[in-house]
Amino acid sequence: MTIRAVVRGVGHYLPERVVPNSEFEARVDTTDEWIRARTGIEQRHFAADGETTSDLGAKAATAALSDAGMSADDLDAIIVATSTPDLTFPSAATMVQAKIGMKKGFAFDVQAVCAGFVFALANANALILSGQARRILVIGAETFSRILDFTDRSTCVLFGDGAGAVVLEAATGTGRPDDRGILATDLHSDGSHRELLYVDGGVSTTGTAGHLRMQGNQVFRHAVEKLAETAHAALDKAGLTSGDVDWIVPHQANLRIISATANRMQVPMERVVVTVQDHGNTSAASIPLALSVGKERGQIKQGDLLVTEAIGGGLSWGSVVLRW
Repeated sequence: MTIRAVVRGVGHYLPERVVPNSEFEARVDTTDEWIRARTGIEQRHFAADGETTSDLGAKAATAALSDAGMSADDLDAIIVATSTPDLTFPSAATMVQAKIGMKKGFAFDVQAVCAGFVFALANANALILSGQARRILVIGAETFSRILDFTDRSTCVLFGDGAGAVVLEAATGTGRPDDRGILATDLHSDGSHRELLYVDGGVSTTGTAGHLRMQGNQVFRHAVEKLAETAHAALDKAGLTSGDVDWIVPHQANLRIISATANRMQVPMERVVVTVQDHGNTSAASIPLALSVGKERGQIKQGDLLVTEAIGGGLSWGSVVLRW
């Protein structure tokens, strides 16, 4: 017998403001057709003035708890994956904790940019396996609209705001690949690629939030190679292969990256959950958003084998294999 971290509930929240591609045509030299052809993105959501990352995270958390049939008092911990916290400190997780009325346990943030939710899931899994927590709320929440340079057409059209959350609970498994829950994780980073994707501001450098900067072609090349490799590595750890996968739930950065990674994994696009057209790149929020939408659509069902994979600034990348 072994302990597994099983998903008990999932939920998401998107800001009310929908921003179609056409809105960028007046700001920069671009068109709806250009954006769709190169990214697959049709629209994204932007947070309202005064609407913070913790606000989005708290609403996604409430939805996930409702789906799990639990309350905030049932939780032992909250982990928020974000690169756009409300303040330098305290953590967005403690703010979510207060907003949902959780009076016990602990809360902290994880920062691995677009790979943040994968890193947060791996941390939550380790806490559950070690016995330090039994129920953990794992959230990805971002307000990337606050760090975009709206004169840079190569980046400002790509990103959106949103939040997604899952509730993990310790459960007894057999130790075999047919268990429900997280079956394997695989994490990596390489700080020598910092200049490929970064924000040009920070507390100890400029004292400002800064703007996102990216070398898109180089990020694309690394993404396709590294995402397929980490997915295969996690599947190997779990004693499974690509042929066992029911759904890839990838980081929703760019439809071409998603398609190329699925091709390398020899998984047809019919078995890939795709939401990038509606949300754009929501960084650490994209995978939990896709999990929630995939369940809502009726795609993801109990017992399905999922692979989630993501890459972000750092570079940081990784994957999680779990059975729903």
